[in-house]
Amino acid sequence: MNSFIKKTLSAFCCLTLATIATAQPEYSKTDSINIEKWLNESRQIEGTPQLVMFFAEKLKDIPYVAYTLDQNSEERLVVNTRELDCTTYVENVMALALCASNKMYHFPQFCFALQKIRYVKGQIHYTTRKHYFTTWINDNTSLGLIETVDQPNPPFSATQIVDVDYMSTHPDAYAMLKKHPEWMEDITGMEKEISGMKERYIPSAVVSNSSLLRQFVFDGDIIAIVTKKKGLDISHVGFAKWHKDGLHLMNASMIRKKVVDEPMTLADYLKKHPSHLGVRIIRPIF
Repeated sequence: MNSFIKKTLSAFCCLTLATIATAQPEYSKTDSINIEKWLNESRQIEGTPQLVMFFAEKLKDIPYVAYTLDQNSEERLVVNTRELDCTTYVENVMALALCASNKMYHFPQFCFALQKIRYVKGQIHYTTRKHYFTTWINDNTSLGLIETVDQPNPPFSATQIVDVDYMSTHPDAYAMLKKHPEWMEDITGMEKEISGMKERYIPSAVVSNSSLLRQFVFDGDIIAIVTKKKGLDISHVGFAKWHKDGLHLMNASMIRKKVVDEPMTLADYLKKHPSHLGVRIIRPIF
């Protein structure tokens, strides 16, 4: 893991929530109690994939709710483990696993980890939130928290040329942008920064219960579904989990209305959604 993150997290060992003035988290007592409970339950677990899967399972059955980060008049660090969408599910699991891997079991440390994972350079503002998942991947890679798996070919036989502009072309879909049109320049800058990037992925037709796929996709890997929807890069995210019948997706499901270990295989899931082109694989490495 990036030494800066490790040292900074370590500095939070003895802090109380009130001392994290920069984060100003919004949370409920249930959130803080559950997070410390889950972290303490993880004390005997070793290894990043094991920790990721432990927390991914802990958050199962939590209701799916969209836009939980967009309910305030100004951007704040929202900690909400009672309602999750696909991205906040991944972020919360990652923050929990990062803390546990560094033997840090206190709520303020979790808040700091979540802040780093969610915001570019950890700076809390709407325009620095990692709205596009390619931005999320790039920044968390720079922090040493994840790495992209994109070799060999096969199975990584397709290339995505990132081309995003959905936020700047649909500002009315975002309450904060409707209220603050002056932020559009920064959002457009974020889009330009990642547009044109070339990313290898596994095409949907290749996603199967094969020894090849089992060799390169592991339990606990982040699965990012590549979309052909205009202006977007990734349409859905979750965690890889192998079953006997093949690869499945642990995710906060809008269809199932909660966090689930998706009953159908990922191969079948992709077939049911023609806009899904395939999957990028992102591996937590802290």
